[in-house]
Amino acid sequence: MRKSRKQEHIENYLLTSYKNESLFDNVYIDHCALSNKNLDDINTSIEVFGKEISFPFMINAMTGGSEFAEEINENLAKIAGEVNIPMAVGSQKIALDDEEADKSFKLVRERNKDGLIFANLSALASLEECRKAISMIDADGIQLHLNLAQELVMAEGDRNFKGLSENIKNIVEKIDKPVIVKEVGTGLSGKVAKSLYDLGVRNIDLAGKGGTNFIEIEDLRNQEKDFSEFYNWGVPTALSLLEVKDLKKDDLFVISSGGIKTSSEILKSLVLGADLCAGSGEIINYLLRGGFDLALSYVKDLKEKLKIYMALLDVDKVSDLKNVDYKIYGQLKDLYK
Repeated sequence: MRKSRKQEHIENYLLTSYKNESLFDNVYIDHCALSNKNLDDINTSIEVFGKEISFPFMINAMTGGSEFAEEINENLAKIAGEVNIPMAVGSQKIALDDEEADKSFKLVRERNKDGLIFANLSALASLEECRKAISMIDADGIQLHLNLAQELVMAEGDRNFKGLSENIKNIVEKIDKPVIVKEVGTGLSGKVAKSLYDLGVRNIDLAGKGGTNFIEIEDLRNQEKDFSEFYNWGVPTALSLLEVKDLKKDDLFVISSGGIKTSSEILKSLVLGADLCAGSGEIINYLLRGGFDLALSYVKDLKEKLKIYMALLDVDKVSDLKNVDYKIYGQLKDLYK
């Protein structure tokens, strides 16, 4: 059943039509006409969890467990390796329950031996399951996903989330590698981020509203009920980022995801305070509708266009983007504070 569900998730993603706003369009950044930079000298590389990557972008969790997912993961691993960016696999629960399903996950490490790779499980997973997931792909860390909205509209989804916070706390304390707690398309509010920080979490992935709409994806699978009224539920990514950075926790590593499709959105995320950005849906679009070469070109273009934006701001290293001034307006300004 899980293999079938993973296949349906990808197929339904390609059928989704409802578009939420990440609200990055409500962020304004001044152009610097008096830039003194040489484009060739601009350095987009950063260090993440002890490894240097070519620019601040990660291929986020998508899929795994089926033959169809195997080809997708193999191509994504090759892209991540060629461009030198991190990659997270999709939920490995299916491979923990069925050993035959682990091939589509293991090949990610086989195709990208030295890359920064993250395992992935539900935040309800046990400590032992987390250790097995990490070992399966020799992962550099693990994502624990929070997908409450998706589970509640999924016909066969979880309904009991008691003990979730204590489970996260236990995993963070017992796993000796980075643990990233991530949402799945409905965002993290500042209040929730503070609660996670108090549990010991030091790495979060916002996965805000504006990207892949898993509520719609699950609704398309459910022939008995209509959950369309929930399609607009969630915290827009730009708002989530502003609220999280207001916590002023210098040791909190923040990944901006949820509708990150362009270099402009990567730039704005970094200016607003993100440490890393991540995307998944747009890469899947390029990969499935255009093929490997087009998907690879898309990711390379993100890096090159980010360099151009940095030149337009008279900035030659990524860390300086956090010092760039910005203004917010419109709905983002109305919702913020």
